[in-house]
Amino acid sequence: MTRSVRSAFRLLGLLLALSLVMMACGDDDAGTTTTAAPAATAAPATTAAPATTAAPAAGVTCDEPITIGVITDQTGALAIYGSHILRGVPIGFAYATESEVGEGAEQTYMVDDCELRVLFRDDQTDAELSATAARELIEVEGAQILIGTVSSGVTATLQEIARENDVILIAAPAAATDLTGATFNENTFRASRNNYQDAMAICENLAKEYSTFVQIAPDYSFGYGGAQAYRDACTFFGGEFTADDVFAPADTTDFTAFMDPIIAADAEAFLITWAGGGFVPLLQAATDLGVLDDKVMASPYVDNIVMPIFFGNAIGTTSTILYHYTLPDNPVNDFLIDAVGTMGTFPDLFDADGMNAAMMAVNAVRATNGAADADSLRAALEGMSFDGPKGLIEVRAEDHVALQDMYIVTLLNLDDPEFKYFEYVETVRPQPPCLLEGDFADRCGALPAGSLSG
Repeated sequence: MTRSVRSAFRLLGLLLALSLVMMACGDDDAGTTTTAAPAATAAPATTAAPATTAAPAAGVTCDEPITIGVITDQTGALAIYGSHILRGVPIGFAYATESEVGEGAEQTYMVDDCELRVLFRDDQTDAELSATAARELIEVEGAQILIGTVSSGVTATLQEIARENDVILIAAPAAATDLTGATFNENTFRASRNNYQDAMAICENLAKEYSTFVQIAPDYSFGYGGAQAYRDACTFFGGEFTADDVFAPADTTDFTAFMDPIIAADAEAFLITWAGGGFVPLLQAATDLGVLDDKVMASPYVDNIVMPIFFGNAIGTTSTILYHYTLPDNPVNDFLIDAVGTMGTFPDLFDADGMNAAMMAVNAVRATNGAADADSLRAALEGMSFDGPKGLIEVRAEDHVALQDMYIVTLLNLDDPEFKYFEYVETVRPQPPCLLEGDFADRCGALPAGSLSG
């Protein structure tokens, strides 16, 4: 990110807000750079041949079908991201079971002689609807595993329901730190990254050019977690926050008063953690009051559809991205590209998360030889590692964080018909701290705990 494109970043803060909507929708080891090479970006094939992650365990059986409920936003405010999960999850089940990609609200896959019954429900990013769907899946349909959902706030509701009913929840793509931190319970696992992994990837790259930071966030738990992750990560990579974090009520519509400490801060970069419609007046206030005249905003790149809308003036800039189909070079990603290609499009930001969640469920059933009680599944999932579309996924046994690669890329264009927007720079693999609290704090063991900087 160069100073010459500073004016181009006046809209990038909106992307940070959108990315954090997707998250909320944020050790002593820095993220380490791998030697992965940029992948070829061939157009998807029209058919997808089944593949396998490993030699299947022989003789997996179950007396009754194992029911897996997938809850995501199909028709609500975040349906654009729920659509990625609706594609990725069936593709993951097909890959892991060497079968065809299923369709519809009820799908069936076989792991040897054990039937997996996969049911899809729409929560419209509404906690009440999500809770109703989860209870119906568990109490009526007998679901032993839940996968979901887009919003971290709504996923927190699923987390508690899974705990109460002693079933497993695989969080995808929700990324709020608390899910495997302050609100951790032993039944929740991640397929996607958390806020700290985002923050570490962003700050490692951002701190190469900028050394001073200031930030604003909403005055509730999501804002506190996101702000802490960015403060810890940017400090860890050599940056300095020159003013206290600014917290504004989530329903703020006039941000004028909250800009004063931002303007006064002698900082080069302005970070925003926000979720919801309030970001529009926030950005307007920052623009009108001259905050963006001498401070840049930085953001991770996001999904294929939103990219051209908000990054139109940012060609040539370098930032991070969770996943883009052109970046990993492995057979699982090839399978995902081919399968989505049969649907007439290309994988997007969260397709890999959906695929990983399904693969986790299948791998757990294989490891338990068909047992689907929570104790057996927990034992299988803790410490699990497997190759997904982003490469190696490692489920950390202590706190159930999913360690995974993230990517540094340079934006080349925003008009490629196959969304080939990026030039690969490098791969990073953040190792976030263990943030368990209270009775669970001892689970962190020898892992760095508390924060990166403390």
